[in-house]
Amino acid sequence: MPVPTVALPAQQRGSAPTLSTIGLFAFVVLAWSLNWVVMKLAVQEVTPLWAVAIRTALAALVLFPALFAARQLVLPSRTDLPVILVIALFHMVAFSSLMTAGLVFVPASRAIVLGYTTPLWVAPAAFLFLGERVSARQVAGIAVGIAGLLVLFKPGSFAWGDEAVLLGNGLVILAALCWSVSIVYTRAHRWEATPLQLMPWQCLLATIVLVILALSVEGAPPPRIGTPALVALTYNGVIGTALGFWAMTVVNRRVPATTASLGVLATPVVGIGLSAVILAEGLDPLLVVSALTILFGIALGAKGRG
Repeated sequence: MPVPTVALPAQQRGSAPTLSTIGLFAFVVLAWSLNWVVMKLAVQEVTPLWAVAIRTALAALVLFPALFAARQLVLPSRTDLPVILVIALFHMVAFSSLMTAGLVFVPASRAIVLGYTTPLWVAPAAFLFLGERVSARQVAGIAVGIAGLLVLFKPGSFAWGDEAVLLGNGLVILAALCWSVSIVYTRAHRWEATPLQLMPWQCLLATIVLVILALSVEGAPPPRIGTPALVALTYNGVIGTALGFWAMTVVNRRVPATTASLGVLATPVVGIGLSAVILAEGLDPLLVVSALTILFGIALGAKGRG
């Protein structure tokens, strides 16, 4: 699953995207798209909290030695401790756990669409808590995005009487709200270390919290994990999380923040296609219409940020 992008100061970015930047961007979109598919496979065998705990631990095991070898591993300062805490708890623990639990009840393609409603909640939250001005174009984008979301829940196309369906969709939407908390705080935080330098510490803290939660809620870890689930968790931790975040950090340094934000919107589109092919979920026309409407609203709002 994806991680929030963080806009870096203009002087840290290059001018025009090169072929390597485009390649890294394509890698990020494909890696994050596959995250949803592989986690759907993982939760068929491993309980949600243990699945997230294992993949987060694997990401930490990759990031610590990789940053040490690159001489980028630093002890976080007191100034950066709050952002480590917020991202670890709201994104790596709350978002990932709720989203993974939701995947038990809903198709991966639907979870992708609901998960990517996060930007719709960021603008009003930033207005309320950061005092950021909301432009007319952003208001229009939010309205369009919410209209797209409502398409998924219109009577006759949604099983309102099925408790499992209601629970799954509710968990995914709650996960998106938790992700928005993380994004809003990262906007307000005054960074000392880079996002990449702080990520191993966030993974470490999240792993500790997730293991405690998993032991308390789900009991002992699974005694054995089958090959498909193990491959899925390894992919999610190493490629989807560790390498994906590194690649997105590089892209963020090279292209404007709006370009990065709009480019990442390709992720749910690719994810829906991969879910249809790999998981044989099919292409629900209503889901496609909803996804495109939501993404159009997000793109409209992103362009309105100036």
